[in-house]
Amino acid sequence: MLNKVVLIGRLTRDPEIRHIPSGAAVTTFTLAVNRNFTNQQGEREADFIPIVVWRGLAETCARYLSKGRLVAVSGRIQTRSYERDGQRRYITEIVGDEVVFLDRDSSRGNAAPAAMPEYPPIGQDSDFNVPFEPIEGEDDALPF
Repeated sequence: MLNKVVLIGRLTRDPEIRHIPSGAAVTTFTLAVNRNFTNQQGEREADFIPIVVWRGLAETCARYLSKGRLVAVSGRIQTRSYERDGQRRYITEIVGDEVVFLDRDSSRGNAAPAAMPEYPPIGQDSDFNVPFEPIEGEDDALPF
């Protein structure tokens, strides 16, 4: 079986963190993901998808994310249900395994986790500026 989801969107509000009785951190936030087509009025609509992350990732998301931030989330779809006032209610959410920050938070002085590397722009002292040099010889002599 396969249950894998990858989403890119913006947070609709600041993340909320809490700790369960065992002490594990859980953070929830909602991601607004634009649809790749427009409606009859020519407007682009969005889906609002609840995201749940656990433990260390929950702590990182709660610390560095805020409303409006652009992120990519990779995880799985999970459904659950509960009963309230005699009525069964269902929840579908994404349990995130990986969250990648795709922009900088200017309100925090560009603070970001240490794992987020800085790359020079292509064309400015980058390894991508090495000129292409064709390989001479027969294809059979290539090492790959």
